[in-house]
Amino acid sequence: MRSRNTRRKSTMAKASNAFAAAMLFALAWSLPVRAQSIQSTPSASPLYKEFVDEAGRTVRVPQPVLRIISLAPSLTETIYALGLQDRLIADTDFCDFPADAQKKTKVGGGLNPSLEQIVALKPDLVLLAKSFNRIETLHALETLGIPAYGTEPHTVQQIISSTERLAGVLGAPEAGSALSADLQRRLSDLQQHLNGFPPRRVLFVVWSDPLISIGRDTFIADALKHAGASSIVDSAQDWPQMSLEEVVRLQPDFLVFAGSHAEAGQNDIEVLAERPGWRGLDAVRNRHFAMISDAVNRPAPRIVSAIEDLARQLHPEAFVPLPDDEKEKKAPPTAEPQLSTVALESHAADTAQMEACACAP
Repeated sequence: MRSRNTRRKSTMAKASNAFAAAMLFALAWSLPVRAQSIQSTPSASPLYKEFVDEAGRTVRVPQPVLRIISLAPSLTETIYALGLQDRLIADTDFCDFPADAQKKTKVGGGLNPSLEQIVALKPDLVLLAKSFNRIETLHALETLGIPAYGTEPHTVQQIISSTERLAGVLGAPEAGSALSADLQRRLSDLQQHLNGFPPRRVLFVVWSDPLISIGRDTFIADALKHAGASSIVDSAQDWPQMSLEEVVRLQPDFLVFAGSHAEAGQNDIEVLAERPGWRGLDAVRNRHFAMISDAVNRPAPRIVSAIEDLARQLHPEAFVPLPDDEKEKKAPPTAEPQLSTVALESHAADTAQMEACACAP
């Protein structure tokens, strides 16, 4: 009887020890797992973020974006303008500005980039422009599982907003906001100079033989407006071919040319001026030519510099420094803000009238 009780006590002790061991074993697993979940969840950053590009496509972009391939010169320029050139691992044969962009690995042209080379470079994101790249390239990248973001600005303001949006996609929103603010300020300052001056009627010459110009819905036509000009060509086509007879009939005030090298462009203008038919233009006889950089041909931040340059050539009188007495006449009275503050404290109605006058253009 005593031995049976002893065996029972021994069995219960073993069971108790086994239960305690099991509890300790479970506790040993549960504590690290619980600690790991508490530590990792709040600090975990997303592997991807979703963005809607300018073609309306939802793009899953890996985070952070450290390896970028640009398939358009305008996008290469934009990356440099944002100060993100160290992330640019490759671009196209046509990406020539700034000079450092020419040192980047090349993946071919905009129409026929090497997909094999793009895959081998393992980019986080490939950037495309609808005006420079084919839709087939975009579809091929999608098939290969490579994130691709497309841009499609049609106006100067859209170029600026597109730049700021792209900065956010690339993880540099502060740089995008600063660049956007600077471009907007420069355009605003330019308009202050051009206020009161009628726009010059111009012919923007894309190609002289055959004569190709720009349509009314292009970003170049919009850039002309910001420079105090209007195109004589009213066409729904982006790159309409013009007859010289029609241009002679319309008689533009200026002919506008864009080129990478000013000297070569000037020589081309002189040759053009000697051709039959062109001499029938008053702008040719009066040497009313404007030569600007090819930045105007690219929907990138540098287009604002081209706009400023063109405005100075078309409206030099708008940028003549004013004599000191004229500056004093144009400058607002320095005491006006103080007077309006005093009036605000004692005469609310008068204040409203004074503030309305002070804000009038």
